[in-house]
Amino acid sequence: MKAVFLDRDGTINKDEVGYISHPDDFNLFPDAAKAIAMLNKAGYMVFVVTNQSGIARGYYTFDDLDIIHNRMHELLSKEDAHVDEVFISPYHHEGTIEPWNIRHEDRKPGLGMFRKAQDKYDVSVRESFMIGDKYSDVAFGKKAGMKMILVETGYGREVFLRDREKWEFKPDYMAKDLLAAAKLILWMEDNQ
Repeated sequence: MKAVFLDRDGTINKDEVGYISHPDDFNLFPDAAKAIAMLNKAGYMVFVVTNQSGIARGYYTFDDLDIIHNRMHELLSKEDAHVDEVFISPYHHEGTIEPWNIRHEDRKPGLGMFRKAQDKYDVSVRESFMIGDKYSDVAFGKKAGMKMILVETGYGREVFLRDREKWEFKPDYMAKDLLAAAKLILWMEDNQ
């Protein structure tokens, strides 16, 4: 099964308030839903893989996160877009809430969330992509063997310009935003 793995904050939605703990703070980027709908129509499964260390840090709960993700699903559905599954990593070794205050392979760039998706959906790595705005997304995608697109939204442009020389893993492509990344994926599929 071909799939597109998406980071959440800074890729799908604006990352303006730090830790999003309330649904009113969750706002899609313009054209994010359109991008996801394009991928849906092209037959890609769409997964969100998101580090949510706010749980380990005690900033919000799993119930709060469910409410936020319900808002995400509602906003996407208004434009005939959907995410097939959201994978979260609540872990951070500097957190205070047990048992989440540990280092864990689920936290990107670890591959725990990828392995869960792979086991459940039999993802074809060769046909799949990772899209995100941070180095942890780049490393996650490349370590999983997927093609990696770094978006300039969120922290993407800033971290690439500032840190790219230090990166062990490099993105395969860069795109202005999620819509440009989706168009690039569909163009590559049409021109294989």
